Amino acid sequence: MRIALVHDWIVSKGGAEKCLEIFHQLYPHAHLYTLLYKPETVKDLGFSEDQVTASFLNNRRGIINKYRRYLPFFPFAIEQLDLSEAEVILSSSHCVAKGILTRSDQLHICYCHTPVRYAWDLTFPYLQEHNLHKGLKSTLARIVLHYLRLWDVSSANRVDHFIANSHYTAHRIWRTYKREATVIYPPVDTEKFTLQNERGDYFLFVSRLVPYKKADMVIRTFIELGLPLKVVGDGPMMRECQQLATANIEILGELSSDQIVRLMSGARALVFAAEEDFGIVPVEAQACGTPVIAYGRGGVTETVVPADGDNWGEATGIFFNKQNPTELHKAVEQFLLWEVKFDRQAIRRNAERFSAERFRREIEEFITARQMELQERK
Repeated sequence: MRIALVHDWIVSKGGAEKCLEIFHQLYPHAHLYTLLYKPETVKDLGFSEDQVTASFLNNRRGIINKYRRYLPFFPFAIEQLDLSEAEVILSSSHCVAKGILTRSDQLHICYCHTPVRYAWDLTFPYLQEHNLHKGLKSTLARIVLHYLRLWDVSSANRVDHFIANSHYTAHRIWRTYKREATVIYPPVDTEKFTLQNERGDYFLFVSRLVPYKKADMVIRTFIELGLPLKVVGDGPMMRECQQLATANIEILGELSSDQIVRLMSGARALVFAAEEDFGIVPVEAQACGTPVIAYGRGGVTETVVPADGDNWGEATGIFFNKQNPTELHKAVEQFLLWEVKFDRQAIRRNAERFSAERFRREIEEFITARQMELQERK
């Protein structure tokens, strides 16, 4: 069957794009539809440019650097893409990709990374982050988000089958769209993130520096503890993090994947303070045999096995239950007491459950089964 791929936008290579990369490997001749893209990122994912069709937004000068400002146009733009030649549509959606227009005889499978977070769970942090908490611009932004929510719910009816990247996301899909979803965890390059015996004396934080990732909270906690912390990532909170940092805090900015692998392999533990739908970074750390100190909400509860003092053949980290310095401080102190008891091989084995090969196999099996069902109905 003729398969088409849909992805929201292709600007940088994050977790969602790693899924898209494997979709392309499975279906190398499938055409890709998207709102906008960077040619170099598309090429890095293995696509040729003649395989890609973008919306009219892609023609706007300089849009790559300010595409989020065009959010009000995203639903309209995605509906202008013509996928009438496809028999099967596989959308990779964290914003509007699932809203592509379909016919009744087409099969639409959506791999949902999350329902639009800034329209639902993160509406008020999103407004705060963009200085839209009051005034006329705030009112306009709230109206846009209101209509985006209405469109988001109605467009869920265009999907025949949802796949979620975690049980946490599957629950959010049900709460938002009242649709069941099959869980297939996203791919983690466990072969690239390898176990090393030599360890440094530092803790590690790897994340985009945006408010909900809680980098400032982590930095303040480690200032109190006086323990060395390396912070990897960039974003709108970079200046604030740099201003907070003391001698024991090293702000490294954006690093290459190879540099991150080396840092993860040598860290005493990774600190992860966000509530994520899945969270690839904690799994990458575990693939290096590195324990994770994490906020115990979201997808991380499915990827990290919390230590209870007696499960050292399985434990891969420690949870804290509130996003504040006091709770994180307690979790780090507990880690220091138990640090030598963690089994690095066991931590590595836990990460191998999320390999890219496993993802490839499960996705292919799911789509093949749905294609067979479609053929039988015809």
